Amino acid sequence: MSKYSGISHKNFRLKNLLYEKKSWVATITINRPEVHNCLNLETLQELGGVLQDAAWDDSIAVVVITGAGNKAFCTGADIKEWKQDFLKRPQDFYKWMGVFIETYDRLRNIGKPTIARLNGIVVGGGNELQMSCDLAIVADDVYIRHVGVERGSVPAAGATQWLPLIVGERRAREIIMLCEPITARKALEWGLVNEVVPRRDLDAAVERMTKKLVRKLPEVTRYAKQQLNFWRDFSWAMTIGHVRDWLTVHTGAPEIVEGIKAFAEKRPIDYEKVRRQYAGNKFKVQSLKSKVKSKKRR
Repeated sequence: MSKYSGISHKNFRLKNLLYEKKSWVATITINRPEVHNCLNLETLQELGGVLQDAAWDDSIAVVVITGAGNKAFCTGADIKEWKQDFLKRPQDFYKWMGVFIETYDRLRNIGKPTIARLNGIVVGGGNELQMSCDLAIVADDVYIRHVGVERGSVPAAGATQWLPLIVGERRAREIIMLCEPITARKALEWGLVNEVVPRRDLDAAVERMTKKLVRKLPEVTRYAKQQLNFWRDFSWAMTIGHVRDWLTVHTGAPEIVEGIKAFAEKRPIDYEKVRRQYAGNKFKVQSLKSKVKSKKRR
């Protein structure tokens, strides 16, 4: 067998994922339901490994990504890990972000159709994960949401680049800047998902879509996917390096530290206090300028 072939899913020793191959379909399940299937470094590394395996395995035609349980598909980065790892060493965020970028790149460029099975809430990087897939099917009681500007992060690892392409400019601004939940029905209306079904029918709907994709020519499908990726790849390539650096530099900024701590400690952010701090600094500068001008007049 070629060294560029996939291996049995049973050979993987995974702590944070479930991985199954059956009937031309590889199913990857983020298995951290106790933390709403958020993504820590180890999970991202495991995800990158199984994505490479699925890409190399010629007995796999379609890849399905989902989350364990019924509460969450994925809620993005593990903010508790951020608090523990990056508040004292913000420079390490650059390394974490590199793994994040490589993993999402691998998913988007896997060369095979991918389906996001949205079984629970989809938040932040979880929405960027599902947008990295080609197609998405969602249970009707699920919502999609971004909370970055509310909680101390810029959702620029896919959301700022791809949401305007998928749902339109104004709707993208609404999702990112208001941080309000988007219902499954509205997500369908806006083009953010392909199908909404009752929760009891989610697996049947995913299976129905995988069977349709299996009955397509593999190389033609791969190249069609490559062409369809053009605008996403363009916007990603033009911004992601800058995002990685900007987020690293600002990880130690006061308002981001407050956002991370508040999230990890399950308490609200005092937004008025943050704004007063900025306004106070402005007023101090204006007061200093006034004093200088007053001395000059004398």
